[in-house]
Amino acid sequence: MPAHKEWLVDLPRQEEMVKPSKAKLSIVLPTYNESRNIVKMLDSIAETLSSYPAAEIIVVDDNSPDGTAAIASLHAKNISDRYNKKLHVETIRREGKFGLSSAIVAGLQSATGDLLVVMDGDFSHPPHVIPSIIDALQHSNCDIVVASRYIKGGSIIGWPFRRRLMSKGATKIAQYGLGIEINDPVSGFFAFRRDIINGIRFDAIGYKMLLEILVKTKGARVKEIPYTFTDRSKGDSKLDIGIMFDYLRAVMRLYRYGKSMRQKERRTSVHFLSKAGRFYTVGASGLLVNYIASLLFNMLAPNMWYLYSTVFGILISMTSNFFLNKVWTFEDREFTVKKTGIQLAMFIGFSSLGAIIQLLLVYALVENHNLEYPSSLILAVAAASVGNFLLNKKWTFKEKIWS
Repeated sequence: MPAHKEWLVDLPRQEEMVKPSKAKLSIVLPTYNESRNIVKMLDSIAETLSSYPAAEIIVVDDNSPDGTAAIASLHAKNISDRYNKKLHVETIRREGKFGLSSAIVAGLQSATGDLLVVMDGDFSHPPHVIPSIIDALQHSNCDIVVASRYIKGGSIIGWPFRRRLMSKGATKIAQYGLGIEINDPVSGFFAFRRDIINGIRFDAIGYKMLLEILVKTKGARVKEIPYTFTDRSKGDSKLDIGIMFDYLRAVMRLYRYGKSMRQKERRTSVHFLSKAGRFYTVGASGLLVNYIASLLFNMLAPNMWYLYSTVFGILISMTSNFFLNKVWTFEDREFTVKKTGIQLAMFIGFSSLGAIIQLLLVYALVENHNLEYPSSLILAVAAASVGNFLLNKKWTFKEKIWS
């Protein structure tokens, strides 16, 4: 994995550009192994942009072994000739696989447009939505327009339950962990005015560039428009375990960034609720870790009793929850073996106690008080999770309850 670096976006003024045309609109299209999609994708975007007086498509390819960059370069001249040079296609081939976010930054650094659109090259982001995005950016009082799957009129086609769960989990982590107030902060399809990112240093970690833009352009006006995300029909998904950990790493860095940019909050109530919010966000991520770990164990040992896989998933999620809470929620950076081991044992113990409390409460409310199971479950989960947070805050991480 390449060493981490920051990417400074310092976009030059239009009069400093040396490109053949001064594009008013730039489409940034990061690619990796999209040889089966790229020609059709470029044609579709070009047709969509045919009414614009000047536009450009910037393909940023991470040295795809299937020759995506070469195919895009060859097709670029055809598009330019077909649209009388109103549409310029540039291909940037990078000598390595450096990741989606850094590819987007490379495209932004090369862009000449006043309005910038970022989208994927696999047709999960339909080109026919681009005019609606640009229209919203030009004619509404906003700086960023997000194509959203999670507002009224938006939807997802072709995703299995696991992908939906992971996406929802990532969304909740962004909303509660970073204070992002839009419905789809992890969308990969968005547009913005070039001036809002000028001079910003980007970490460019992982696959969710929008999240970093939202955090680092705090105060920017955001509008969401609905669209239907359709899972790719050609090529392979880039999602894997490494990408999920990159996402969590990016969230941690963005949280530290946001903390350093705002004044220290002195109100105890706000401080307490902030920690509680982080604790429950970690808990939500633990559900995702539990699900994935259980499935992986079951696939690796298919002849093992399924309950063993479930226990394995629980232990892995408890461990990941502990470390995330230690570093993020309670900001404890001391990792001596003795202290960390004692804390981990206490955390697992309190988590197990919370699970027992939840089971007993559900049983008591259903059997002794004739309460419906769904209502009993909600009350039991709420009581157990509050107890879990307070016990760990007081005893595992040695903090005052009301602090």
